[in-house]
Amino acid sequence: MPRRDYEDGPNAPKANCLVPAAGVVVVDDAGRVLLQRRTDNGMWALPGGRMDLGESPAGCGIRETREETGLDIEITGIVGTHTNPGHVFAYDDGEVRQEFSVRLLGRPIGGGLQVSDESREVAWFSPAQTDELPMVPSTRKRLADWRGGVIPVVR
Repeated sequence: MPRRDYEDGPNAPKANCLVPAAGVVVVDDAGRVLLQRRTDNGMWALPGGRMDLGESPAGCGIRETREETGLDIEITGIVGTHTNPGHVFAYDDGEVRQEFSVRLLGRPIGGGLQVSDESREVAWFSPAQTDELPMVPSTRKRLADWRGGVIPVVR
């Protein structure tokens, strides 16, 4: 389902739902970060998604990373908790989502890179390489938080 991202834009539609989510900044032993190129907007992003009922943020991050990238990971820390009422995702079915996201830190422990129905490319990048990749502003902020060692409570 195609998605459009709006962040503090004057033409942004009003959110009609709030969705808890979790995602992971997965870093390998060489200091590279795992990114996926999303099928819904064509942008590079961190793995993550909607939390299921009965699921913890860590469980959600582990599941979403496996589903979207093929990697098994373990959670090693937290990058931050992010929400911004002015940042919404609009879907073709009429859902306009304000996300409440817990961004975790993880490391790979198994599996192998593979694409899914949500990712058309999956790859490792050095932190400097991420600067030139097409991505939405909120993903850049999450990467900057990780690179800076900042643990934001609300954003």
